[in-house]
Order: sequence, then C-alpha cells, then structure tokens
Amino acid sequence: MLTVHEVRALTGVSIRTLQYYDDIGLLPPTRYTEAGYRLYDDAALERLQQILLFRELEFPLKEIKRILESPAFDRNKALEQQIELLTLKREHIDNLIRMAKTVKLTGGVSMDFEAFDKKKLEDYAAQARKSWGATPEYKEFEQKNSGKTLDEIKQTGDGLMALLAEFGSMKDSDPAAPEAQVQAQRVQNYITEHYYTCTNKIFAQLGKMYGSGGEFTENIDKAGGPGAAAFASEAIRQYCGE
Repeated sequence: MLTVHEVRALTGVSIRTLQYYDDIGLLPPTRYTEAGYRLYDDAALERLQQILLFRELEFPLKEIKRILESPAFDRNKALEQQIELLTLKREHIDNLIRMAKTVKLTGGVSMDFEAFDKKKLEDYAAQARKSWGATPEYKEFEQKNSGKTLDEIKQTGDGLMALLAEFGSMKDSDPAAPEAQVQAQRVQNYITEHYYTCTNKIFAQLGKMYGSGGEFTENIDKAGGPGAAAFASEAIRQYCGE
C-alpha cells in the first residue's frame, strides 16, 4: 500500500489531483487509515495508469470514468492507442529537435515550419476518442447510465462484482457444472439489464478479459478469493460454447 505522498513521488500526479479524483469517484483509494489518510494498492495504481493514458488522448474525466466502469473496457485496445500516440509524439519532438539543430548550425532562420505541424498527432487522438463511443454497446451503456448518480453507478458496479465473486466458492468444482453455468447466465443477464445487450460473443470476450490479468482479475480475486477470476473466465467460456 502506498500513501498519497508515495503515489505522488512515484507518478508525478499531485496530491490535489489525487484528492480530486477521489472526490469525483474516478480513483477511490483502496482504503483509508484510521487517521483518514488515503492508501493505494497495485490495482489502484493500474487504474491511475489507465486514467493518465486517456488523459494523453485528451478524454474528459467524466468520459474516462464511464469507460473504465464499463464491463466492455478493453485494456489492450487502450494500450495499443497509447503506444501509437506516444510514437507520434516522439516523431513530432524528433522533428522539432532536427529543426532546432539546423537553425543552430546555419545561424539563420529556417523557413520550414513543417516540424510544428501537429495535425497527424491531433487527428489520431481525435480518432481514438471517437472509437470509444462509436459502438452500439457503448451508446446503450451511456443511455442506461446517463441519469444515474455516482453512488448509483458504484452500486451497479458493486453488484456485478458480487456476482463474479460468487465464482470463488465454486472454483474447486467443474466450470461446466450446472451451478457455474447458471451463475454465468446471471452475470450475462445482469450486464444486459444494467449496461448493454450482452451477446454470447461479447460475453466470451469479457470472460477472457476477466482471466487475463490486470485490474479486473485482481478485483475479482480480491472479492472472491484467489482463483475466482480464472474460474469465472473458464465458466463463461464453457457457457458461450467456445
């Protein structure tokens, strides 16, 4: 567990920003000390990385919160976009450095202003932002959650996590057993009711994400015990017939 001061030193994010992220429900601390100080675990730091990633893509904080709380959040897609964006930023900086060196060597003024052009970078960031809101599932998710308060959104997320945590009590049994399959159906129905229409294809993708490591896996295992996420992933795979 890290304190806010340690998180600030590690990430460069100010204490005031961390407090604000907590206030708006974007990055709640893992827990508080008896004295009321915020503490953050590895899962919280991973979520902070994802927040900073989307900030690099110039997403509003409200939009970032909705994306991260959606069961359809694709961490790999987000990382691919971040890698591409950073590559474009590096190219932009390299062009500026070359231009500055040319001016220094020639002792004159370069009339080539192409190095200042950020259109390619800005176009990619805009395209990335648009892609997260373009799917029918995300639009349905927005419609179902548009009128909810932060507490209501949190309660919905907690309800989904509670269903996934129940797989932990079944992890020593067969994922194809009726009990596990019924639980998988309950999870699918819950997502459809509260988020978006969860087809078997989408549900299979979510199942893979639950067991692939990262924040979802850690949170499910934290709620249901070690191995809960892997069992949930396999039970969902069996349920979807993959």
